[in-house]
Amino acid sequence: MKNTNKSIYALTEAAIMIALAAVFSLLRFPPFRIDLWANGGSIDFVMVPIIILGWRRGYKWAIPAGLALGLIECLIGGGIGWGLPSVLLDYVLAYGAVGVSGFFRNKNWGLAAGAVAASVARFLIHFISGVTIYKLAMGDSVELFGLSFGGETAYLYSLVYNGSYMLGNMIIALVIVLLLTKPLQKLSEK
Repeated sequence: MKNTNKSIYALTEAAIMIALAAVFSLLRFPPFRIDLWANGGSIDFVMVPIIILGWRRGYKWAIPAGLALGLIECLIGGGIGWGLPSVLLDYVLAYGAVGVSGFFRNKNWGLAAGAVAASVARFLIHFISGVTIYKLAMGDSVELFGLSFGGETAYLYSLVYNGSYMLGNMIIALVIVLLLTKPLQKLSEK
């Protein structure tokens, strides 16, 4: 019976964190969200609840919660995509990758390390999407920061485009989890 109660608590916590992240995705005004690009890419608080869930419950709960969040984010957040592969990469898998924060469960500096790992993992998924799907959809030349990127520079374009907002997301996530580390550690002790 004790394992059943633990699972119910974990499931409830995962549902609350998914809901909180979904609410953060709907807050479309500063300081909760800064939209950088017309084709997607914003700085927001959306990853933080999944990072916290990962630290508290581990990757077995955080990765599925991130996958669910990615689907919800796409459906209610007005997801931008170039077909099903784009939606799967840029939403479902990208937010699922945030669940890697769970590999740092209850470790010293686990929240901060989890935030960095989650940000890097999500960036890598977006980067892959940028050099594959968006390259096909956008054609041979794309303009960014007043510079023209041709087909042979898809890697650089994806690095600059996705890195610009994911760096901001990593900084926001780090600041928030560092501020919440002590209160969350006290909560875990109870």
